[in-house]
Amino acid sequence: QVQLVESGGGWVQAGGSLRLSCAASGRIFRRNTMGWYRQAPGKQRELVATITSDGSTNYADSLKGRFTISRDNAKNTVYLQMNSLKPEDTAVYYCNLAWVLLSSSFNSWGQGTQVTVSS
Repeated sequence: QVQLVESGGGWVQAGGSLRLSCAASGRIFRRNTMGWYRQAPGKQRELVATITSDGSTNYADSLKGRFTISRDNAKNTVYLQMNSLKPEDTAVYYCNLAWVLLSSSFNSWGQGTQVTVSS
């Protein structure tokens, strides 16, 4: 019932910037957390950043200062501004929407968007 569509991935040279977007549609509860995760080849999926519906953010320590997460609640859209990109940022980036209903946790994932950073 919830769909997430990511966009904005692509190829960029080291030091460049990209902005990812993720639009959510369907039955979306007002109180939720949207976030970005990434998975590099041969590695586990890892947290990039999350943002709650009231604007509280959480970042992976290694990415603080280079990545910025934001959201537009009216559009049910979350953004990830990525600056000073490094080859090690190359990964598939996944959008996530998480919410709690009747004490149970739920989450939905996007299909992922590839980010490739060349040296």
